[in-house]
Amino acid sequence: MVDGIAGLWGQVEAWLLALVDSAWALPTLFATTAADGFFPPVPGETVIVTLAVAAQEGGGVAWSLVLLVAALGAWCGDQLAYSLGRALGTRSLPVLRGARGRRTVAWAARALDRRGSSVVLGARFVPVGRTAVNVTAGAVGFSRRRFMGVSAVASVVWAGWSVALGMLAARWLGDQPLLAVAVGVVAGILLGFVVDRAASWWSGRRDAVARRRPLAVEPRPSDVEDGPTAPTPLVGCAAGPG
Repeated sequence: MVDGIAGLWGQVEAWLLALVDSAWALPTLFATTAADGFFPPVPGETVIVTLAVAAQEGGGVAWSLVLLVAALGAWCGDQLAYSLGRALGTRSLPVLRGARGRRTVAWAARALDRRGSSVVLGARFVPVGRTAVNVTAGAVGFSRRRFMGVSAVASVVWAGWSVALGMLAARWLGDQPLLAVAVGVVAGILLGFVVDRAASWWSGRRDAVARRRPLAVEPRPSDVEDGPTAPTPLVGCAAGPG
């Protein structure tokens, strides 16, 4: 078991080191960041952090190019996921068909209805969450124009964060580039977990507030002033969370 893991890590190590100075570095970066918008197992963050670490060490491609290509790839992947959801629904991707996937889609539908743009921004940092939100946005008819704009902002912020992680990790662990990559990737995963927990907590808090909100009642006659300036009674329910 240990030998198998060591052998797998050795292959990953060799691939990452070869990628840094390869002519395929930027095409690979674009392909992986685009693919993980609708297929979470693709290691988009890993490739970003690897190239950012190399850039900080003076090798590979410039960090500005890494940021630009990563953001473009992420945005294109988000649009493809949205289009899949629009055309085929949320069950178009195997990763969303299981029990956890269905729960995530249900959360995404509620969150898009209530928070719209903010959930698209936050979900970009959560691997399965961003897939669910992207596909669900298409399936429920979320505005394409609005999605494109918010996704662009989210992609730039996410790419910038991933590049910054790689550069900071390289600065602290410059003599161990592969360890710097591992630290950067783990930090990105932890951020995604924190964002996911925070979003769940906030959504639950909003639901609790909505359940506690009392219904508006008509004023009693004694509470209404006499005369033509008397206030108009309130009828119906108070508006729920927008």
